Amino acid sequence: MNKLTKVGCSALCGSLAAISAANAGDLTVTGGAALTFMSKGGQVTGNPFGMASAVTFKGSSELDNGWTYGLAIDMTDQDAYSAARIHVTMGGLGTIEFDQGNSGNGIAAYDNVMPTAWEEAHGAGLSGGVKTVLGVGNSDNVQWSSPKMLGTEITLAMAFDKGTTDTNDKVTKDNNTSLGKGYDATIKINPSLGTEILSGLNLYAGGSVVEQYDNSNQFEDLYQAVGAITYALGPIELGAMWSGEYDGDETGQDYHSYKNHGFGVAFNVNDDLSVSYGEYQTRKAGYTNSSVQGEEASRVIEVTSWQAAYTMGGASFRIADVKADNVGFTVADNQKATVVSLGLAF
Repeated sequence: MNKLTKVGCSALCGSLAAISAANAGDLTVTGGAALTFMSKGGQVTGNPFGMASAVTFKGSSELDNGWTYGLAIDMTDQDAYSAARIHVTMGGLGTIEFDQGNSGNGIAAYDNVMPTAWEEAHGAGLSGGVKTVLGVGNSDNVQWSSPKMLGTEITLAMAFDKGTTDTNDKVTKDNNTSLGKGYDATIKINPSLGTEILSGLNLYAGGSVVEQYDNSNQFEDLYQAVGAITYALGPIELGAMWSGEYDGDETGQDYHSYKNHGFGVAFNVNDDLSVSYGEYQTRKAGYTNSSVQGEEASRVIEVTSWQAAYTMGGASFRIADVKADNVGFTVADNQKATVVSLGLAF
């Protein structure tokens, strides 16, 4: 980690007015890189090697009244700008965050909180085309987070235009779709009640509604919801989650809803080695056409994954064996993949 200290500067009418010797705050730079080798069973793999990198700049400082504020800028592969976040922590009043769509706010933060050694079952290289909930998290949004009280945290998030991201200052931006304002609410509860045996229990819930306008089609507003429970006791952690989406399409052409279910179990063998197993399933629902719906396999995608991870200082060695059935809701399109990864943190 590299740490840089800023020097406060101000300018007036193009002239340098003053240079302050006081410390205006801290700016830290962190990064990481990953190398992967992926083999797909029964398919042409081509080049199996892949690489990813990421750099994050984080700045922080404090106001005279004790409030703190900060900035984070994410740079992904090939030094591409990803998203930025500005937050102000107001003591007992909670935290306000302005986010440019990094999918970290609203119900997107709880789309899959299952315990895992490395990645979500559908996130280790073979997603199968499953559905997840995003709410306003992938849009420019404003979120308020409550202080943690009695083991409970609440967030409220809003996007003025669902899907709009990376808006510059002094300008407006339109995503040019039928989607309008969106609202998310989440709650996380750790009902330990002062007991050690319940300290590892966490309950999650969240909901989202997005305004949708389309005068030429029978579209309703878009609704999403998620709920999950995880429990850790010693080296073992278990979890189960449920989520759903209603896309508002009542035109009578296809399914308008999706139901997701997943679970996971992870075991920490020691401080460095962990193993896990996870499943994630997406099911189509709400068929609006009077014709035959097709066999069940064409309405269900299921992904399962065994994983292991070993950490040695700033390096992590990970392996995942993934199986996806009915990929893209296509009957008998079953795929397998083995992914080996080396992660490096800086």
